[in-house]
Amino acid sequence: MAKAVVKKIKLQIPAGKATPAPPVGTVLGPAGINLQEFCTKYNDATRDKMGDILPVEISVYEDRTFDFVIKTPPTSFLVKKYAKIQKGSVKGANETVATLTDAQLTEIAETKLPDLNCYTVEEAKKIVAGTAKNMGVAIESNDNN
Repeated sequence: MAKAVVKKIKLQIPAGKATPAPPVGTVLGPAGINLQEFCTKYNDATRDKMGDILPVEISVYEDRTFDFVIKTPPTSFLVKKYAKIQKGSVKGANETVATLTDAQLTEIAETKLPDLNCYTVEEAKKIVAGTAKNMGVAIESNDNN
């Protein structure tokens, strides 16, 4: 018989840098799971993506065991990384702070595709472009569009 899930917890943790200290410890401690075991497993699973912030969905079972699923980095994080900026525009779409090429937009869309609510890269590009626009990041369009 399958174990019953008692709690689902969502966190965003830097890859390879989970520690039992806050914020991880304060969220997972009350759930009753072994913090050191979680941190070790998470850090081993994300070591190749160092520097990225990765959302993780943790399922806690009745017997205090757990499973976790690592998602792709948030779209805003990827847009900032590719545009080489620290933060988005304060005024949103009304102020342009950086520009992404169509190739960079495609790369971000391909990275995010598994976690987005769409099936093709073209649809994913529209979602990512919307996020970028709201962050004040313009998209260079191809001349043939």
